[in-house]
Amino acid sequence: MMTHPIYGKGCIVTGLRSLLFLMVSVLAVPTFAQTAEQQVHALQQQWAEIQYHVPEKQRADEFAALVEKASALSARYPNNPAVWTWSGIIRASHAGAKGGLGALPIVKAAKADLERAIALDGSVLDGAAYTSLGSLYYQVPGWPIGFGDDKKAQTLLLKGLEYGASDMDANYFYADYLFQQKDYAQALTYADRAEHGPADPDRPLAREGRLGQIKRLQVKIRHKLD
Repeated sequence: MMTHPIYGKGCIVTGLRSLLFLMVSVLAVPTFAQTAEQQVHALQQQWAEIQYHVPEKQRADEFAALVEKASALSARYPNNPAVWTWSGIIRASHAGAKGGLGALPIVKAAKADLERAIALDGSVLDGAAYTSLGSLYYQVPGWPIGFGDDKKAQTLLLKGLEYGASDMDANYFYADYLFQQKDYAQALTYADRAEHGPADPDRPLAREGRLGQIKRLQVKIRHKLD
């Protein structure tokens, strides 16, 4: 008995191969079609790896590459405040790693990203955009070199604390700001709050790195209080 040419052995094998390819393609979709939240989380993980594990001299180049990824993500999700927040944070970290007057345009770009995040929804990520923007205002030089402004910094940092009263970063940066203002007693209060901020199980490396910074700040504050 002859096999019908349409359903012959060769055609069956070809059909099975096509079906297998289709199944593999469907299963692979979640890997490539990540949500904005998943992609922000990937940026957070890469940022922590660079900030706390990459040698200091190599960080500027590593952050520059990460800026490109953040820029692509913000272009894809122009109305997502979390994306703009992390784009701003990454740019600010790049500026810090680069240093010098050449970092000022990068800082200004970070400022613009964080302002964009706040305009969309400053409450996201426990007010991280307010906290990050506030940290720029007290660390960047003032006029005529930069846009630094201590009073503006305090307003923004306190706004960040409104949304993230127990947040580790919000308390750390306010503690660091108070230390710069020589308000050592208050600085220690907020540094201690930062130390005991709730842990984010999805970001253990970032927590470990920030805890190290908090402890070093506490040592400096106690030295001033002694």
